[in-house]
Amino acid sequence: MWDDLRAHHARTGRRRFETLFDDRRAKDYSVRVGDMFFDYSKTNIDAEARALLIDLLEQAKVAERREAMFSGEAINETEGRAVLHTALRNLDGGPIKVGGQDVMPEVRTTLKRMETFAEKVRSGAFKGQGGAITDVINIGIGGSDLGPAMAVRALSPYHDGPRGHFVSNVDPGDIADVLRRCDPATTLVIVASKTFTTIETMTNAHTARAWMSEAVQDPAAQFVALSTSKSRTEAFGIPAERVFGFADWVGGRYSVWGPIGLSLMIAIGPDAFRAFLRGGQEMDRHFRAADWHENMPALLALVGIWHAQVCSYATRAVLPYDNRLGRLPAYLQQLEMESNGKRVSMDGADLTVQSGPIVWGEPGTNGQHAFYQLIHQGTRIVPCEFMIAARGHEDELHHQQQLLIANCLAQSEALMKGRSLEVARAMMEKAGLEGDELERQARHRVFEGNRPSTTLAYPRLDPFSLGQIIALYEHRVFVEGVILGINSFDQWGVELGKELATALQPIIEGKKPGTGKDGSTAGLIDYLQRHGA
Repeated sequence: MWDDLRAHHARTGRRRFETLFDDRRAKDYSVRVGDMFFDYSKTNIDAEARALLIDLLEQAKVAERREAMFSGEAINETEGRAVLHTALRNLDGGPIKVGGQDVMPEVRTTLKRMETFAEKVRSGAFKGQGGAITDVINIGIGGSDLGPAMAVRALSPYHDGPRGHFVSNVDPGDIADVLRRCDPATTLVIVASKTFTTIETMTNAHTARAWMSEAVQDPAAQFVALSTSKSRTEAFGIPAERVFGFADWVGGRYSVWGPIGLSLMIAIGPDAFRAFLRGGQEMDRHFRAADWHENMPALLALVGIWHAQVCSYATRAVLPYDNRLGRLPAYLQQLEMESNGKRVSMDGADLTVQSGPIVWGEPGTNGQHAFYQLIHQGTRIVPCEFMIAARGHEDELHHQQQLLIANCLAQSEALMKGRSLEVARAMMEKAGLEGDELERQARHRVFEGNRPSTTLAYPRLDPFSLGQIIALYEHRVFVEGVILGINSFDQWGVELGKELATALQPIIEGKKPGTGKDGSTAGLIDYLQRHGA
């Protein structure tokens, strides 16, 4: 099937996909979920390519794997775990069993506990030593930081709770800058670590507790733990009623739907958080029920497979024309690159195709004045994924939203149409140039075009639509992973660096000799020690 797809691309890759447009293409190469709209017509995918891609999806048995995931089977085979972040947003569904045990009663109990605590913080019933909580600091890293930090920023128009802050980096500047802005007597600290051993998170947690202890008699009284380790949270001083655990079938980068989302719930309130869950739930139901030709996550995945594995485009740019989604590209970097950045298939054999692409991006219109030059005229083709809301939250600035929309649509149109040398020559001739100078200047103004993009549109960025967007991309990653034959739910590539850092720390501190280290590492240790490390 891969050979058929590559052969089709070889036959059609040079054509201008602008010529594919007829009266039906825009409709036939777009799909809706509720009020959300996904357009993939500005790509070189035609009916034959789509049919081959769907055959590839069916050959990989995506439907069977999908049902195994939703049913609680241990599809994370290298760790022997189920993959059930979808259960965290299963508000109206039936039982989901893992090992014969229905997990939904515990999910609902935990959600209710979160809601009760969030309301106490928001209402002022839960107080710090200095009174009602004014600031919440979430300390985590990876999925324990990227998810809630992204969502709190995205939903800032709904933020009516205490101020939210996020600390993730072990760089001392990260936590120092946050603590400087807070009053320890009215600050709540949330420590997010499943095992309560994550070195960066626990280092920052101890720093925050030391900071708070200088002004607060019982600093642990203003700490919350998002963890499954009762012994370690108890040793830290956090009582069981302020510990919110989650099962091992919730991966870190998929965890914002549960206790890791507590900082989001405190910021926007339990009702808005439930709307966020319902958005994810709607996308789940669509993903399970829709035919492949109308299945938004599957089609988004197939577009990704076409560009990355068939066309060999090494990167994809996520370009939200929604400034509050400024952290979404970073969130999707982890979701996609940690999930599908693998080199071996499920059975341990080397992959025969490239794994997931490099994911990057920034909000528009900022990116237009930064890296769009490369996207439009560079030698590498970068598939672009635009996002745009029909309405912003600032109705009095509706004209700016219209300008934003015009910019978003203009970019995707320009990527497709480009500008020919003939048109550029005519422009320069009109400007009064002639001869070699006309030719030289014209060539600088040529845009090849024929550069693919997709657009995801939604009425307004609210909790429900954000839930839809995140679940859409989660399922996209799942489908791509199944097609590639890999396990999207482990992350062994994170481990080696951690092990080496642990071994290096005592050498940096001067407690152990650096014998056996390579010349580069030894030289860097020497330099950094001599300059203050």
